[in-house]
Amino acid sequence: MPSLSEAYDGGEWSGRDPRRVSAGGSLFALGALAVVSAILVLASDGAASLVGATGETAARRLAGTLAGLGIPAMFLGVVAVLPASRRERVGVLCGALGTVAGVFLFRQAYPDRWVGASDALAFPTAMVYFVGSCVALWFVLSAVATFKLRNNPQGTVTLEVTRQGETKEVSVSRDEYRRYRQAIRGDGDADGVAAELRERFED
Repeated sequence: MPSLSEAYDGGEWSGRDPRRVSAGGSLFALGALAVVSAILVLASDGAASLVGATGETAARRLAGTLAGLGIPAMFLGVVAVLPASRRERVGVLCGALGTVAGVFLFRQAYPDRWVGASDALAFPTAMVYFVGSCVALWFVLSAVATFKLRNNPQGTVTLEVTRQGETKEVSVSRDEYRRYRQAIRGDGDADGVAAELRERFED
């Protein structure tokens, strides 16, 4: 029963590409750094001079760009780290592209066509960014919920038991899960657990 030990050894990260996990973690950290940098740019009196720009407008434009790109980068980093499905990864990527389009519109519109102009783009820009963020966030939450459900032993747990080349799904309760887990880790009757699963397999 190799799949039983894999299910209970706490190695939910086993089989993951360490490069993808590292890239996702780095992307999340860069996104968070960009958001923090945006806050510092707005908060610092000397922000404009620090970035080689002049005036409060340039600082706000830089801060909006940093924050606007940092948030989708964090979303992408989360999904890259989690064992998400292809649908979830594509969904987050599409949402992130929507937010990037919003940032592009912001860069084009601010400050001349932001508010007050006859062709103001503040509302369209905000809507494009909002829709992209919602799509990305939805798929991030879907990936997190799937990950938690996969690794949370509440209620009934379904195990794949392989015996003599035949695989069968066996449902166990939460208490049985705990007992099986202790047995696999060497704190219980592993032979008794194996016998129980054999009986369930044959039923």
